[in-house]
Amino acid sequence: MRFMTPSLLGLLGVASAVVLPVARNTSVEAVENQVTPESSEVATDFMSVRDKIVKEYKNVDEIPTAKYFTESSFHYHYDGRFADRPLPDYKVIPYLSALIQTYLKTMESIGAETWIMHGTLLAWWWNQKVPQTQCLQQPWESGHVLTTRQQIFPWDNDLDVQISEPTIHFLADYYNMTEHHFHMPDEDKGRSYLLEINPHYVVKDTRDRLNVIDARWIDMSSGLFIDITAVRKDDAKRSGGQTEALMCKDRHHYLESQIWPLRESYFEDVPVKIPYAYVELLEEEYGAKSLTNADFHEYVFFGLPEYFNLILTSTSHHFNEKTKIWDEVKKQARRFLRRAWGSNTNTIPVRSGLPTRQNTV
Repeated sequence: MRFMTPSLLGLLGVASAVVLPVARNTSVEAVENQVTPESSEVATDFMSVRDKIVKEYKNVDEIPTAKYFTESSFHYHYDGRFADRPLPDYKVIPYLSALIQTYLKTMESIGAETWIMHGTLLAWWWNQKVPQTQCLQQPWESGHVLTTRQQIFPWDNDLDVQISEPTIHFLADYYNMTEHHFHMPDEDKGRSYLLEINPHYVVKDTRDRLNVIDARWIDMSSGLFIDITAVRKDDAKRSGGQTEALMCKDRHHYLESQIWPLRESYFEDVPVKIPYAYVELLEEEYGAKSLTNADFHEYVFFGLPEYFNLILTSTSHHFNEKTKIWDEVKKQARRFLRRAWGSNTNTIPVRSGLPTRQNTV
């Protein structure tokens, strides 16, 4: 089922929400001035990708033994049904930007409640003070200039969003396996995005570790996707007297007053909702320093375990207070001996000179 979805930028009005999966004939220019990707698209018969799943409650108390969503063999943030290799590094952020913009605009147009969370919320916090008129200019090989306010961390390769429990039921009932098409400048075919619901979303038990992702928004041209998790009532804690208790299947726990009322802001130049107590939530998840220091270090080890001979690559970023950009500071590689198979160690990007408590946008 296909939908023609409104453009992301330059749209003066908000598209009317729809409650039934009927096709609309709206098509306008979309999101970014980007070049056509070096093809990583895999030819896929859309109708055979996956059947539309009918909501089934008869086994709701059983823990599923199979994982519904799978990732590609070449990278865990790509869907192997739509790509056979990752995008070049310099194209990842523009494609992620288009991914979140199309998702947010689509959810807004159909009246589905959603908000950003986890690392994406942290990225928003770091860049929320950049004036809307202050933009980054990045030249592309086509000669075009993309003007946008970048808010995604430059080292990021995924995005995190949440939805309410009524919303996951709404999407499953009316929008599961729907394809949403956007017209892109410099791309004759545009891009299509697939909204896919995990049928195991009806199982609320946190023991279902294979199906903690309730839905995905998938770029069918690149294989990149957004993981969507539903926030539900925590029946166990509520029965014990915690009347505001909420939970996700990935074992994150919240209070209703931490999430609602949602605040309005912008992310990647489109309207976005954020949790009410976003500072409190970020400090709980990443620590207070995630909002106060300004350096990010990433260490990645590569090597063969039988030789214990690994290569360490190190990339550092520093937040430039003047430009509001995370500048890459250095990139190193060195070989050394290690007794164990590689590891990944990341420190959270943190910013200095700002208050650690703040509850206004």
